[in-house]
Amino acid sequence: MSAPLLAHHGSAAFENGKPVTLKGTVKGWTYQNPHCLLTLDVKGDDGNVVQWIIETQAPNIMYPAGYRKDSFKFGDEVTVIADPVKNGLPIGRIRTVTTASGWTLGGTESTPVPPAGK
Repeated sequence: MSAPLLAHHGSAAFENGKPVTLKGTVKGWTYQNPHCLLTLDVKGDDGNVVQWIIETQAPNIMYPAGYRKDSFKFGDEVTVIADPVKNGLPIGRIRTVTTASGWTLGGTESTPVPPAGK
């Protein structure tokens, strides 16, 4: 049973070490097992909007890093640094998110960073 679990949680699909910065509008935030999902509309340099789906781990793992059910609301403007998938689809894994209120939320080994002056 451990081999499929390791395959599920592997990072082979992602371009590790080649992060992208996405500035966009929150279209959805799913805070549930097995992974939290952030859906984001990102306007490209050409003016076209691309919908990205960016994942992170389950809520119980991400809670210490500052992620909550209400961390993101529809219409919020956020900046995400993510590892994209290798096949070029608009899918990735969250490294950090800077929220509309200025908080920076990181990965599983991090703690939230408040906006400057707070």
